[in-house]
Amino acid sequence: MAWLLTEVLPQVQLAERFRQRVQQGRLLIPGAHDPLAGLLARAAGFEALYLSGAALSASMGMPDLGLLTLDEIVGRAQALVRATGLPLLVDADTGFGEVLNVVRLGRHLVEAGVVAVQLEDQEMPKRCGHLSGKRLVPPEVMARKVRALKHLFPTLVIVARTDAHAIEGMEGVLRRAQIYVDAGADIIFPEALQSLEEFRMVRKALPVPLLANLTEFGKTPSLGAEDVFAIGYEIALFPVSSLRVAAKAMQEFYSHLYQHGSSREYLSRMQTRAELYGLIEYSVYEDFDNRLAKA
Repeated sequence: MAWLLTEVLPQVQLAERFRQRVQQGRLLIPGAHDPLAGLLARAAGFEALYLSGAALSASMGMPDLGLLTLDEIVGRAQALVRATGLPLLVDADTGFGEVLNVVRLGRHLVEAGVVAVQLEDQEMPKRCGHLSGKRLVPPEVMARKVRALKHLFPTLVIVARTDAHAIEGMEGVLRRAQIYVDAGADIIFPEALQSLEEFRMVRKALPVPLLANLTEFGKTPSLGAEDVFAIGYEIALFPVSSLRVAAKAMQEFYSHLYQHGSSREYLSRMQTRAELYGLIEYSVYEDFDNRLAKA
């Protein structure tokens, strides 16, 4: 799908596809921090993508402290939707402010073709969900944001994340999640749970679709998608995994290149020119340009 030459499906159609896929369950979603990563994920067979605030921040050389601007997130999200044509869930942190700021965010995301947005109930400056030092807003503050988005943008899927575990325990997680469901959240994202049993507790308490964040090196144990699918979670998310793999590979290559001044030893580990051109559909653009030149 050469996006420059092919119209992407309207947001309402992509959103309906995403809702249906969530209802079917067992939806595995990888993070894709840029369009090239998104194309690779699509080629592997994934049906939806996630734009992580942590991954996007890291790709720009910044920590995950709510430093991204609305334009930076929306711009990257639009580029991902254009390039891949896949339903995209966007991590929007706390929504860039209060209700009117969140409404502006929703408008920009829908216009960019994004199907789902994730909001969290932290105060600014926010923290990575698996680090200490988080502070929570009152649940009604988060609920107002959810209600506003639901009222104005009915096609936008609302994923409500609660970071209550470290501060209010499982009781707070369940209480806040129910408030967000009552406000209209379509999916609940309980962050930084510490055991499969805690994931099971949330599943037993809530009737709505649930997302399990299976990020590495955090407070959640190393679980696979099948572990959470087996207890009834609809979505398993691996938000930063591909960025970590890519960064590690680049780190090793740069070190090798600096020491040896050659890339020959890495040729078997590289994507070839033909493979890259196939992924980005170089020939489609070239053929179109040639047809115009002949005309």
